[in-house]
Amino acid sequence: MGKSTIGIDIGSTATKAVLFTEGRVAGQVVIATGWDPRQAGRAAYDALIEGQGLNEKEVHAVVATGYGRISLPFADRRVTEVTCHARGAGHMVPGSRLVVDIGGQDSKVIALDELGQVTDFLMNDKCAAGTGRFLQVMAGVLDIGLDELGELSLASEPAVISSMCTVFAESEVVGLLARGTDKGAIAAGVVESIARRLPTLVGRMPKVSEITFTGGLAGNRAICRSIEKNLGLPLRVPASPQMAGALGAALIANEL
Repeated sequence: MGKSTIGIDIGSTATKAVLFTEGRVAGQVVIATGWDPRQAGRAAYDALIEGQGLNEKEVHAVVATGYGRISLPFADRRVTEVTCHARGAGHMVPGSRLVVDIGGQDSKVIALDELGQVTDFLMNDKCAAGTGRFLQVMAGVLDIGLDELGELSLASEPAVISSMCTVFAESEVVGLLARGTDKGAIAAGVVESIARRLPTLVGRMPKVSEITFTGGLAGNRAICRSIEKNLGLPLRVPASPQMAGALGAALIANEL
């Protein structure tokens, strides 16, 4: 086996790790971050090298990213989320010029040049509205799973959920349920409220003909469809959209 590097993305809800060897992704794992990001990062690392039959001496370098990156003592380097997500997205979808990443607690819009270098970015990290956490809270109020929320929303016209705050939006959903509003319509309204937040961010970036969509929510068909409708642009979703940050970190580690 050639030079092996590992990227670890410690997010607020999930920790992802990617093993990069001989120009390809040789393995990847996703685990819940839980309350201890340091422990989650170590567990993801151990699961990855054990699953691939490696020992630590065979790992050339480790790069950590995500909100918990500073907690990982064995990382050779810690790199910002924006840099790693841009690098990973550009590798997954060559030619990407604008990346939208919706994570557990924040949303990122990243502009890239023709060489894949970051030229500008915006983040919505002050409020959980429009993120995976927002969707999780709303699914809990509706007493359904996240997958079910997405599927329900595909067949319904969205109910209006006007609040930009997770707490107030939760109250709106409770009120809609009390009035007997169909769950599918509420689910569609929840999805629509996430998509409605993006045009403001995307509109402040250079014009593009398509968008690369990464993060945990990129695997949700309903959200992809709603975002495409609100932005009026097609989305390119890589095979493992949640792994973009970890892959970018592994690619950077490969250059150390």
